[in-house]
Amino acid sequence: MNDYPELRETVALSSRIMAESGSGDFIWGHVSARDPEGRGAWLKQASWGLEEISPERVHLVSPEGEVLAGGGQRHSEYPIHTEIMAARPDVGGVVHVHSRYSVALAAAGVELRPVSHEANYFAPLGVPRFTRTADLILTAELGRSVASALGQAEALFLVNHGVAVVGPDLQTATVAAIVLDRACRQQLLTQGYGGEPSWSDPEESLAKREHIYGGRARHQVWDYLVRRLPEVGI
Repeated sequence: MNDYPELRETVALSSRIMAESGSGDFIWGHVSARDPEGRGAWLKQASWGLEEISPERVHLVSPEGEVLAGGGQRHSEYPIHTEIMAARPDVGGVVHVHSRYSVALAAAGVELRPVSHEANYFAPLGVPRFTRTADLILTAELGRSVASALGQAEALFLVNHGVAVVGPDLQTATVAAIVLDRACRQQLLTQGYGGEPSWSDPEESLAKREHIYGGRARHQVWDYLVRRLPEVGI
C-alpha cells in the first residue's frame, strides 16, 4: 500500500501551522488531505495536539471510518472530511478547527464583511453558516449536511462549534483557515468601536481577492508559514 509520505508530511505541517496560528484546542481539531487513490483521507490522528503532529501521527481513514494505514486513534469527526470530499471532487484538503475569533463572529450572528483585506478571500460566496447542530459531527448523515451547507464556498461556520475550510489542496485550505480567523478578528475589533463601519462592495471585493490572493500567493504564504515553524516537540 502506498502510504504517500509527502501527503503525511503536508498534514503534519498543516497541523503544526494551525497550532502556531493560535487555532489549537488541546487535542481537538484536525486537518486532512485527499488520498490520491480514492481510499479516503489522510487525517491527523486523535489524542495528540495539533502542535505534536509528525508524519508518523497521520493515518489513512476510509469513508466508513476504518483506519486503513498508519494506526493510531481516529478522530470521531472524520465525516466532516470524508463527506465534504465526497460532495466536492475539487477539494483536496480540509481543515476543521475551533479558531477563537471565527467562533466568536459566527456566534454573534453577523455576516462576515470585507472590512479588511482578509475577508475578500472568500468572495463572492462568503462564509455560509451551519446551524443544524453545534454538537460533534459524528455520522455520515451529519457530514453530508455539513457538505450541503458548505456548497461551493471555501469555508463554513459551524456555529457555536468551529469552522470547516477547504481548498484544492491542504496547503491552500490551511492558508484560508488562518485568513478567515484574521478576517473575523478584524471585524470584531472594528465593530467594537461602534460607529458606522465600511467595507468593500462586491466588485471591489472580487478585485482584491485576485490582486491579493491570486496566482502563486497562497502557496507562497504556505511556504512562509512553514519557514516560521519551530521544531516539532515529539
